[in-house]
Amino acid sequence: MPVTKSAQRALKRAKRNWRINEARRRKIKLAIKNFLKLIKEKNKEKAAEALKLVYKELDKAGKRFLHKNKVSRLKSRYARLLAKL
Repeated sequence: MPVTKSAQRALKRAKRNWRINEARRRKIKLAIKNFLKLIKEKNKEKAAEALKLVYKELDKAGKRFLHKNKVSRLKSRYARLLAKL
């Protein structure tokens, strides 16, 4: 356990940020899973809508905890999957 007051606050902040980031990670995984399912079903219209949600979630994560280049790479890969349909 932290000893100093500032270390206690830092631990509290780290736990709060971890919960926020973990929720964001779950949203990203769910959005990607739904998108890939629609790609597998070859439903281009619904997959395009799902891709918008994937982009939104990745962009939000890119602001907080994912590297911007990783976000860009993932968006490019998923756009390419949609284009192949």
